Amino acid sequence: MPKPKVVADGPLAPEITARLSEKVEILPWSVALQGSPEPIAGIYTYGHPRVDGAMLDRLAGVRIISSYGVGVDHIVLADAAARRIPVGNTPGVLDGATADMAFALLLASARRLVEGDRYARSPGFTVYDPGYMLGREIHGATIGIVGLGRIGRQIAQRARGFEMQVLYHNRHPRSDLEAGLATRYVTLDELLKESDYVVLSVPLSAQTRGLVGRAQFALMKRTATLINVARGPIVDTAALTEALSERRIFAAALDVTDPEPLPRDHPLLKLDNVTIAPHLGSATVQTRQQMADISIENLLRGLRGEPLLFEVRG
Repeated sequence: MPKPKVVADGPLAPEITARLSEKVEILPWSVALQGSPEPIAGIYTYGHPRVDGAMLDRLAGVRIISSYGVGVDHIVLADAAARRIPVGNTPGVLDGATADMAFALLLASARRLVEGDRYARSPGFTVYDPGYMLGREIHGATIGIVGLGRIGRQIAQRARGFEMQVLYHNRHPRSDLEAGLATRYVTLDELLKESDYVVLSVPLSAQTRGLVGRAQFALMKRTATLINVARGPIVDTAALTEALSERRIFAAALDVTDPEPLPRDHPLLKLDNVTIAPHLGSATVQTRQQMADISIENLLRGLRGEPLLFEVRG
């Protein structure tokens, strides 16, 4: 019996390719872009390629869309739902790793670690100067978390270990969580005005796209740092570049950018008060293994017409 055909973007991790190849025939993403005369049983998204109704109409027979990750902003859920195609993702398994990354970025940016590393390796470091390259303290500072979902809650838990004052903004107040996390709900404007560290952990949607722009940077303290472990388009890149260039805020630490990656000549890459990681939020051995396990199982269950481990509702 022939294996079901599945289109996947890539290159996939070798382990995923090996595991999928046992059960399905993997076709390149060019088939998804161009269409196929043969039925395509499933779509597996490894990165963030756009999947919309036009693509689904080019691929007759799709029974499942499985995404390697929790974010599904690259998939038009309404288009999938209209065609009764379930969409699977991998929630929960990457919360801790992403929260760890948020704090890694916060600490590195506040204490100017990347700058310090470059300087310590350079010919210029010949004498220790106690007044040079001063950063900002984390313990006892105020952190504002935009988005108190799974990842946001994990960030709040870590902030307590640093004896930080924790503020949050969410679509709806989470009074059920406030006491346990020692956090307080505020409006977005209040959060921006009061926080020493502003951490973005909201999903990308029509409501959050461009959420932080010139008006928001104008509200932040000149000593504040912006940390983004969500999605790049939540921040207006031009406004961020201006705010950092003109020292309207102290620093930024980004795991994601818009576009991603930035053009190699982008002015943001030339600034010394921004720390940029190549989208490493969930990039740990343990988390990636769990993401692979769940996304592959979602795909296989969808091909068999069975309920998914995790299904996104549009």
